[in-house]
Amino acid sequence: MRRTRLTAEAIEAFTPDVKVGLLATLDPRGLPHVSLITSLTAKGEGALMFGQFTEGRSKLHVRQDPRVGFLVLSMDRRMWRGKARWTAATREGEDHLAFNARSMFRYNAYFGVHTVHHLELVAVSERMRVPLPSMLAGGLRARLVRPSLGAGRPEVFNAWTRRHLQGLTTLKFLCFADADGYPRLVPCVPCAPVGPGRLAFAPTAFAGELAGLREGTPVAVFALNLATESVLLRGPFAGFRGLGPLRLGLVDVDWVYNSMPPVPGRIYPPEPLQSAATV
Repeated sequence: MRRTRLTAEAIEAFTPDVKVGLLATLDPRGLPHVSLITSLTAKGEGALMFGQFTEGRSKLHVRQDPRVGFLVLSMDRRMWRGKARWTAATREGEDHLAFNARSMFRYNAYFGVHTVHHLELVAVSERMRVPLPSMLAGGLRARLVRPSLGAGRPEVFNAWTRRHLQGLTTLKFLCFADADGYPRLVPCVPCAPVGPGRLAFAPTAFAGELAGLREGTPVAVFALNLATESVLLRGPFAGFRGLGPLRLGLVDVDWVYNSMPPVPGRIYPPEPLQSAATV
């Protein structure tokens, strides 16, 4: 990621709302978090911005730690990744008006963009393509993992989450803090549940980046399907098992988060029930 400016092609690809736009942040404990931000767009060659219309943790995280990672995947499978710094949030002005004039918000009677977040570009990759052959090979490998690799873990996947993770059209993205402290997004990593509380992923795509993961590193996995249904899982990296083409990485999941609007929230561990207020 040596580029510090977006190309004209990247600016054009970042413009539509119909794309995958991911924002990776760090929570107050330094743990990675990933959000789907389809409004993520370029503002010239050296800046990004996105419109906020729902509440979520990522919008709080950037105010506490401005370091972010981002990924944009166009509908024709062109992809860019990079790093940026959050600089400001505004609730008026030309960018605010422009977001609310977009077709996604113009005719929406229930909500619009109330805040525009501005990011300074730090680094961006060259354009790349989704590596479909290696993804398919890795997906088959992850689905054939022995359940014994996940034995002894508590059950963290509900029925919907397990089906979603096993879906053939569900894309997975790994996220972890890089050596410079910025969250890094590694795209389209094939993975599947192993037993009641562990994910196994096959490093067939972007193997060089994943090879540097150290056991115990906090890792987040964002799973998104073509219907834009998503779930975020997190836990420590449990190391690699196997050799050569049988090598797999393991994540011990200890936190599951519903990242879909209108009410994002933690799924596991279960939130404690609140008693009803006495009238």
